[in-house]
Amino acid sequence: MDLGYALRLCHDALLLILIVSGPALLASLGIGLLVSLLQASTQIQEPTLTFVPKIVATFLVLLLLGSWLLTQLVLYTQRMYQSIPRIVGA
Repeated sequence: MDLGYALRLCHDALLLILIVSGPALLASLGIGLLVSLLQASTQIQEPTLTFVPKIVATFLVLLLLGSWLLTQLVLYTQRMYQSIPRIVGA
């Protein structure tokens, strides 16, 4: 395996991590921002108030996009298994 191919594998893996974790993290970030704006405007400073909406939003995103995210992971795994002869043969 040459250096270029190893770098390509690392690039693909990092990109897949961003694709799989991105939607849930963005939903949690957006809900956290909205709740903190609501807390600032109403002067309710309860630290536990942000957790439940964030968890609900994260689970909803995973429920809605879970099959697509799993498909992306399966496709990446299949590509990795198909590239084994290239890695071993080099």
